[in-house]
Amino acid sequence: MRKLAFGYSTRCNIRCEHCVAAGDIPDSRKMDHNKAKELIAEMAQAGVGGISFSAGEPFLYFNEIAELVKLCRQLGIYTRIVTNCFWAKTVAASDSLVSELKENGLCQLRLSFSRWHQKNVNRNNVLNAARSCRKIGLDYFISFVTDFSIEDDLYEQFLRDHDLIFFPEPLIYAGRAASFKRRNILTDYQANCCDMNPYLTPDLDMYACCDAGSNFSETNFFYLGNLNENTMEQLFTETETDRLHNLVRTMGITNIASFIGMKAREIITYSKCELCRKLFNSAETLTRLRAEVSQLEAWNR
Repeated sequence: MRKLAFGYSTRCNIRCEHCVAAGDIPDSRKMDHNKAKELIAEMAQAGVGGISFSAGEPFLYFNEIAELVKLCRQLGIYTRIVTNCFWAKTVAASDSLVSELKENGLCQLRLSFSRWHQKNVNRNNVLNAARSCRKIGLDYFISFVTDFSIEDDLYEQFLRDHDLIFFPEPLIYAGRAASFKRRNILTDYQANCCDMNPYLTPDLDMYACCDAGSNFSETNFFYLGNLNENTMEQLFTETETDRLHNLVRTMGITNIASFIGMKAREIITYSKCELCRKLFNSAETLTRLRAEVSQLEAWNR
């Protein structure tokens, strides 16, 4: 099933210092609403079965997003919204918005949470939103972004104390977080395969990966094209037939890094997204991988 991260707008009402957004200047690009509806219809024709409304803060355009969610339900497309929960200041406000989204057919809310988010949004907002989902019967989970430092223990304990559904996600040292002191991951030696769901920007640029837009500026490795010049089917086909893109999905980033000669003890100090950027945002490394892709495809256990 094809899936896509839908960037309806890049506008956000908070400025978290860990955000993967690249610039410090507020960016408020927004997709035309009628165009968005046309694109969703095209996505359904192209076999897209899941859409995640993300990028900026979707709830800043709540009525428009709610309408798009309703359209997705009519077309049989699974929907998720990623939100910082600024809107859930009270139980009543939270219940009202979650109820409307549930009625419109939303399938899941993904609630962002971290020590950086919560400098801007009260953590009780996240609690309100999660409890509304439970009360109303809407699936949810909390995306707990962490660098695995001791500072995050209190935030994790808050989630546990309230019996909330959460999944820790490694901080990506990119965008505004590029200046952070990097912590070595030192995890097990694993394949680090990635589904690589494409990302659509408000300008109708499409990337093969949801974090690729600003983080691969040297090579544009994941850039697929613009929907003003291409169809949705053409751009999905572009990534699905790219041999290196497919190896990211099947072989995994770790094995590709090993193929080009990175030492195993160095590889395990990177998270998946960091390692991907190290490999594919280097013109020299990318040129080599393109030239040796047949050998890479045959390089397996």
